[in-house]
Amino acid sequence: MRSRTPHSSQFLNYISSNWAAPEKHKIKTAEVAKFAAKRRAAVAAEFAGNVLVFESGAFKVRSNDTDYMYRPHSAFAHLTGWGSDTVADSILVIDAREAKPVSTLYFRETAGRDSDEFFANSAIGEFWVGARPSLSDVSKLLDINTQPLKAFNAFKRSVANTQLINLNKSADLAQFVSELRLIKDKYEIEQMRLAVEASIRGFEEVARNLKQARKHHRGERIVETAFYSKARLEGNNLGYDTIAASGPHACTLHWIVNNGPVKNGDLLLLDAGVEMDSLYTADITRTLPVNGKFTDVQRKIYEAVREAADAAFAVAKPGAKFKDVHAAAMEVIAAKTAEWGLLPVSAERSLEPDQQFHRRWMVHGTSHHLGLDVHDCAQARREMYLEAELKPGMVFTIEPGLYFQPDDLLVPEEFRGIGVRIEDDILITKKGAENLSAALPRESKAVEKWLKKYS
Repeated sequence: MRSRTPHSSQFLNYISSNWAAPEKHKIKTAEVAKFAAKRRAAVAAEFAGNVLVFESGAFKVRSNDTDYMYRPHSAFAHLTGWGSDTVADSILVIDAREAKPVSTLYFRETAGRDSDEFFANSAIGEFWVGARPSLSDVSKLLDINTQPLKAFNAFKRSVANTQLINLNKSADLAQFVSELRLIKDKYEIEQMRLAVEASIRGFEEVARNLKQARKHHRGERIVETAFYSKARLEGNNLGYDTIAASGPHACTLHWIVNNGPVKNGDLLLLDAGVEMDSLYTADITRTLPVNGKFTDVQRKIYEAVREAADAAFAVAKPGAKFKDVHAAAMEVIAAKTAEWGLLPVSAERSLEPDQQFHRRWMVHGTSHHLGLDVHDCAQARREMYLEAELKPGMVFTIEPGLYFQPDDLLVPEEFRGIGVRIEDDILITKKGAENLSAALPRESKAVEKWLKKYS
């Protein structure tokens, strides 16, 4: 919609007058504020003597003058606690030059009725985008100092270049704030639980719509849309593009086109997660028989994957290495593919680093950290991620799979076109691992019973 608003003095006087006073709302400090303050304190201690700058980021153009739905940078969200209501182009500054660090959040308020931008500026005018929270509102909500965005440049000029560290230009800072998210605090764990619970309801909505999906030539879109409806109703958005892969599409690891049919007799691989308003996301996969019943071959492959997942669960406990989770799953995948006569060597030989023949049918890893990003903590050092010991508070996925491409001549014809993945979100506790997504059935017969409930 292009602006064609008049700008005569008569019109400006007319549109600026006779507006009721804006309604005032009592703002309470958000629960996340105290956790975000601790996170900022950790950053300040690590980079003492410097000024750290974290930008929320700008809108990203989708087409011409149309933008994608806005989402702030995850590090900014983690350190402020500001989630889906974040104002684009905001900046967090942690001034750690003194003994007591000071954090300030700079952002631009909307243009209210005291400015002609109220109706004339489609980017910030209240007439166009609605009212944003005021500086004082956000200060109270997040328990942080706030300043207008225009004040940032003056502050920046007052800081020596040698003391100014911007996240976008510092690998060391990016690494630190990424590793800061490896162990989730109480607030983060609660948000992960909520994200998983909402995602499970999304899977239930898909189950209710499978019959409808079977009737449409692009039934995968019915599946995708059913889950999306729950993501928007119960959260902020999808945590990532939904994979609604039916039949042979399940063999394409990142199938997000979702334009194929959902046929009786096929399996549907659904990989989807709800992102909450806090921006924490779940990441769950289930492989479902479209008509409610696994064939013998489908069940054999499915249960092999479940066995691999169970093996990974068994080693996921404090003190184990993160890479041990993957290794445990791969032992089962190697054993099963050897048992089925697919390997040119024994399972033991295939597991050797220079062999890995079983990986033809599972090329991805078994686990990744999960949180504000679906692949969280991505800038962490290897020794803090793959080589690290598991500790209470870590949240990650367990997601083995087997994918037999339709044109794979090394597997029996009856295997071709079958793709299976089972993915759960787990929390490491002092006692072991808690499956946050356990309420969604995993065993094949339980999956069949669950589907019947919603058919």
